[in-house]
Amino acid sequence: MFSFLKKSKPEAVEAAAPTPVAEPEAPKLSWRERLFKGLAKTRAQWGGKLKSIFSRGKVDDELLEELETLLLTSDVGIEATTHLLDELKKAAKRDKLETPEAIQKALHDALLETLQPLEQPLDVTTHKPYVIMIAGVNGAGKTTSIGKLAKYFQTQGKSVLLAAGDTFRAAAREQLQTWGERNNVTVIAQESGDPAAVIYDAISAAKARGIDIVLADTAGRLPTQLHLMEEIAKVRRVIQKIDPEGPHETLLVLDANIGQNALAQVKAFDKAVSVTGLVVTKLDGTAKGGVVAAIARQCPKPIRFIGVGEQIDDLRPFSAKDFVDALFE
Repeated sequence: MFSFLKKSKPEAVEAAAPTPVAEPEAPKLSWRERLFKGLAKTRAQWGGKLKSIFSRGKVDDELLEELETLLLTSDVGIEATTHLLDELKKAAKRDKLETPEAIQKALHDALLETLQPLEQPLDVTTHKPYVIMIAGVNGAGKTTSIGKLAKYFQTQGKSVLLAAGDTFRAAAREQLQTWGERNNVTVIAQESGDPAAVIYDAISAAKARGIDIVLADTAGRLPTQLHLMEEIAKVRRVIQKIDPEGPHETLLVLDANIGQNALAQVKAFDKAVSVTGLVVTKLDGTAKGGVVAAIARQCPKPIRFIGVGEQIDDLRPFSAKDFVDALFE
C-alpha cells in the first residue's frame, strides 16, 4: 500500500549521475614551436640585451664594444665574434642602418650565413646497413641520443638495430636496452667483453636480417684520456674490417652547456675517429647557444641533429634558420 511513496533505490541515483567529461588533450607543439620553447632561456638573455644594445639605432664604437662582450660571454668565441662584428660593420656602411630593427636584422642575417654551411641533413640511403658510430664524453647525453635517433629513423620508415658498445659502463648497456624496449628495437649486447666485438656482431646481425641502420654506442671518453681514445679508434678499425667503407657516419654528441670546451672535444675526437657530424644536446638548459657559431668558424662539422628536451621526439635535424630565428624572435 502506498508503494508509490517509497524512496528510489540508491542504485538508481548513482546510475543517473552524469559521466565526467574528459579534459581535452593539449595540442601537440610543432618542432619549430618546441625549438622556440627550448631556447626560451637563451632568447630571454640574448634578446633582452640585444634590444638594449641596439636601442641607440646606430652602429658606433660603443655598440660594437657592448655587442662584442655579449657575443664572447655567450660562447660565440673570438673568431666568430670578430667575423660577426665585421659583417655588421659592412652592412651598416652599405645599407646605412639607422634603426634598432635594421641593426638586429643585419646581425641575424650574418649569424644565419655563418651557420648555414653546418646544415647538412644525414643521408642514410647510401649503404645497407648504414653504420653510425656514436662517440662522446660521459654525461653529454650520448646513450639517450641513440634512443632518440632510433625513434627518429623509425618514423622515417627505417629498421634499426642498436649495438651496446659501451661495455665499460654497465649502466650504459642497461640504459640502451631500455631504449630498445621502448622503440621495439633489437639491442646487441654482452655482459662483458670487447666493445669492438659487440659492434662486429651487431653489424653481422644487421646484414643477416636486412636491417637499414646500425647505431653503435661507444664508451664515453675524455679527450685527455689518450689510451682510452685509442679504444674507440680500435672500434672504427674493426668496423672497417667487416665493411671497408664503414662507419658511414661518425657522430659526436656534444653537451651545449659546456661552452668553448666543445671545440676541444670536436678536435680531439676528430683526430681519433674522424668525426663526420655532430649532435648538439641540452639546448633547452642553461646553454647560451653561441658555441654553434664558434664551431662553424673554428672546426666546422655538419650539425646533423639538435636536442631541446627530454621527450623521445625532441631530437631533430638541424635547421640554421629555425635556430637563428629562435634566438632572436
